[in-house]
Amino acid sequence: MNRTSSIELMAPAGNFESLQAALDNGADSVYFGVDQLNMRARASINFGLGDLKEIAQRCKEKNVRSYLTLNTIIYDHDLSVIKTLIDAAVEAEITAVIAMDQAVIAYARQKNMEIHISTQINITNIETVKFYAMFADTMVLSRELSLSQVEKITSQIKAENICGPGGRLVEIEIFGHGALCMAVSGKCYLSLHSHNSSANRGACKQNCRKKYTVIDQESGFEIELDNEYMMSPEDLCTIDFLDQIASAGVSVLKIEGRGRAPEYVAKTIQCYREAIDSIDQGTYSKEKVEGWMEELKKVYNRGFWSGYYLGQKLGSWSEVSGSKATQKKVYIGKGRHYYPKASVGEFLIEAYDLKVGDRILITGPTTGAKEADVKDLMVENSSEKSGKKGDIITLPLDFKIRPSDKLYKVVATEYQS
Repeated sequence: MNRTSSIELMAPAGNFESLQAALDNGADSVYFGVDQLNMRARASINFGLGDLKEIAQRCKEKNVRSYLTLNTIIYDHDLSVIKTLIDAAVEAEITAVIAMDQAVIAYARQKNMEIHISTQINITNIETVKFYAMFADTMVLSRELSLSQVEKITSQIKAENICGPGGRLVEIEIFGHGALCMAVSGKCYLSLHSHNSSANRGACKQNCRKKYTVIDQESGFEIELDNEYMMSPEDLCTIDFLDQIASAGVSVLKIEGRGRAPEYVAKTIQCYREAIDSIDQGTYSKEKVEGWMEELKKVYNRGFWSGYYLGQKLGSWSEVSGSKATQKKVYIGKGRHYYPKASVGEFLIEAYDLKVGDRILITGPTTGAKEADVKDLMVENSSEKSGKKGDIITLPLDFKIRPSDKLYKVVATEYQS
């Protein structure tokens, strides 16, 4: 293992922008899907087979582990595809495959590829861990377990010296932050029944995120609900009890969000990186947690709760259909050129005005997601307080931008505290 911290921080990557954001902000590992055989087949752009070598290369340069997700239900007509994907992953030197179907597990094992067991297997006890230890080095536990149940499993792994094929103790991974599903470990059939679009094939239509009412069919009486979004859980957040997670023996903390924007990946990984490091350094504190919580609120979220880790028996439901982020991005324009000697980026404004004092976000496949404050601004070589649509502007930046990059202004939302 290359990890030096107590917990491996695992980041989502739905595209190259998010991948770079994860690498730049301290991820120990990244997980990603290729084409349609992953649980976010429709939620994100997804990489293609030809991207595997570049993904592996970027990760190796940062000493970061790379995980290919092949964790959907597999049918007979998929078998040749999974073999092609695993063969390509082995050739590209991707670190491991995340799997739930025995066909994927068996073929990856045949190819001597490291295997991680997906949460879709729904591991809830030590005997199941023992069984999959024949095939896998890391296992993602069911999302419905309490932290005390997680700790019991990790302690039994150590006590009984349960090792995976790699010869080391089986490592336990849990979900640490992001979207939660109303179904048990994500196994849901609402979307299949309503739209013939299976969530278990990565094609969820998000039925649970909509408003619902309950009506008595005999009398027509409508039952009063505290919350119309009664099937849409708030997002999981564990940063305020991350020290307890570390004490429970968890090896890998997974951040959900392959369908989310690169700035979400950058912000969440940055906050959890700082939190894990502070635990290792003995500086984790309530004051720091409060600061991280405010930062996490800035990017996409449905509100936060602790999941089932602390023993809560009922879910905490979102009050909105979308995000409660305290900030949002507004498209301004696109990159044109970067002048390295002067450390200046050039942009074409295609939409709204930009002025000195604004907070900006720049995203791109190689740039990732970078934020900065506009301290100076020039229009056609003249120092100005603002630029408008159609202007070519230059801004001092301490990082390189590319012509493919997009420029946004970061503004407060109605949820701003």
